Amino acid sequence: MAERVRFEGFRDYRYGEILNLFHSDERGHWADVWNTMMLNDCPPAAFKAIDLQAFAKETGSLMAIPNGPRFWIWDAIEAPPNPEPLLCRAGELDMSLVATLEIGDGPLDRLSFTDRSVARDNIWEFAAHAPRFYLHGPDGIHYVMQAYATYVDETLTLNDLADLGANLHVPDGWHYAVDLDPATTLRVDCGPEKMATVLQDDLGNSYQRLSSFTEIEPS
Repeated sequence: MAERVRFEGFRDYRYGEILNLFHSDERGHWADVWNTMMLNDCPPAAFKAIDLQAFAKETGSLMAIPNGPRFWIWDAIEAPPNPEPLLCRAGELDMSLVATLEIGDGPLDRLSFTDRSVARDNIWEFAAHAPRFYLHGPDGIHYVMQAYATYVDETLTLNDLADLGANLHVPDGWHYAVDLDPATTLRVDCGPEKMATVLQDDLGNSYQRLSSFTEIEPS
């Protein structure tokens, strides 16, 4: 495994993202993902005040799509060192380029319970004995919540997630599950392709698909 750096203490950490949308005939649509993480705590008023049309023009994208505020659920991250991150300024907030979202020729709307591919190279670590929240889909497909969102339900907090299933409208064959005191540490990798599969529920909370690269370690 390539050298990685580790950062801890991110459970319930507030951040915001802007997705800059691009298109080509060969690739379809994709989006550069700009994130406030480790640069500021994404004050909601400052995030809401960003001039998205101006930001899209500055970056040469078709449009800029806000994604947040959001709050991480994982506890630590391991990622390759990035001594010269690509930075930008959106309104009053500094952001860095963290990933690329592949959309292809599919619809551009936010589609609940629909897989998207994200190019990134990191490992999320979910600590033992810290609550975890899952979506279980048909055919044994499993996802772990990586972040909850407050742009649909502004009152949502970390403490509400244990009972979130009652407020979701999941498709047939899907269900929401909670593990309040997991005995093991969960490490979610993007695999050798450096590509994560993610989706959102109908409240905008995001999940990463678990795969053969997922590691479970004793506490």
